[in-house]
Amino acid sequence: MKQVTLTVIDPVGLHARPATVAVNAASKYKSDINVAFKGREVNMKSIMGVMSLGIPTQSEITISCTGEDEDAAIAAIEEVLRAQKIIA
Repeated sequence: MKQVTLTVIDPVGLHARPATVAVNAASKYKSDINVAFKGREVNMKSIMGVMSLGIPTQSEITISCTGEDEDAAIAAIEEVLRAQKIIA
């Protein structure tokens, strides 16, 4: 299992547009990918799950991947979120 903790820096938080891009990136991998915030953990391949967390700015989130392509998956998701200036 690979895991990374990131800080959301976008003033609006993890809103619909970047969440959709992250979900699309996660969906390309076979690994189980989850995002956790404030004790709740959801499937990162589910836009409804990610949006249900209501992640505001300056929040710490933890992304975890388990599976055969976990290294590539976690790197790709982190890269997508950084490219959109959602995380620090």
